[in-house]
Amino acid sequence: MTLTEMRKPDWLKIKIASGEDFKDVKELKQMMRSKTLHTVCEEAKCPNIHECWANRTATFMILGDTCTRACRFCAVNTGLPTELDLQEPERVAEAAEQMGLNHCVITSVARDDLRDGGAQIFAETIQAVKAKLPLCSVEVLIPDFMGNFQSLKTVLDAKPQVLNHNVETVERLSDRVRSKAKYRRTMELLRNSKAYKPKIPTKSSIMIGVGETWDEILQTMDDLRAVDCNILTIGQYLQPTRHHLRIEKYYTPEEFALLKEEGMKRGFSHVESGPLVRSSYHAHEQKEAADQTIAQAEEAEAGVR
Repeated sequence: MTLTEMRKPDWLKIKIASGEDFKDVKELKQMMRSKTLHTVCEEAKCPNIHECWANRTATFMILGDTCTRACRFCAVNTGLPTELDLQEPERVAEAAEQMGLNHCVITSVARDDLRDGGAQIFAETIQAVKAKLPLCSVEVLIPDFMGNFQSLKTVLDAKPQVLNHNVETVERLSDRVRSKAKYRRTMELLRNSKAYKPKIPTKSSIMIGVGETWDEILQTMDDLRAVDCNILTIGQYLQPTRHHLRIEKYYTPEEFALLKEEGMKRGFSHVESGPLVRSSYHAHEQKEAADQTIAQAEEAEAGVR
């Protein structure tokens, strides 16, 4: 069945901002443009943009708006970036301060053209936000840096409160869905992050509806828990344009609820699972749950000693 033959179910209706909420969204867009900043909310056509922006939250996308990869699910522009903006970290921090954020999420396009994959700019952005907003927690959603541990170390040394790297899909479909990224490389990055900085919660995301089986979703959960990933988000894949990967299945809210149960049974500190869930949806609550779980684990370990 093709995308045009599949009717979008009622539970995928998106709430559009109106009234004062619409005004807030408009103001945020104007601020982002005035600072020549990008958000993944806009670039990736996130279905939650109106809800999140109306609540004065956003996910900053650094290192430009052009990705060196061409994943078949992603709406972000692809090509060869032409520059590196060294002043971007400070402008992100200014925007975060202006928004009065308590939890700031920073992601990026993939920059395989850079020796460190953009890790230094990530680190500087984390540091700049913390300098402006000392009480604001910072979450980073990073690319795989082509498996370069030094780049991962550079980001972790800047002490983000959450390290996020998305597996996106099940192992069987990874090469078809993602560009250059490797399923096992993702697992290794998450393993290395926890080994190097065990107190920093790790997080990953799966989008479903691209042809995976139920058992493969559960296996992906098991693989993530095997590398001590703390937080999991699961959402419905939505085809951005007719040129992108087609939707194979719409999962019901009941199925997403079952997947949340399966994740929690496996020991994730938090599972956000729903049709419109994306990686940074309710990110602050996810971070608090992970902090609690890690603190409890440390207390239990100290008690054993």
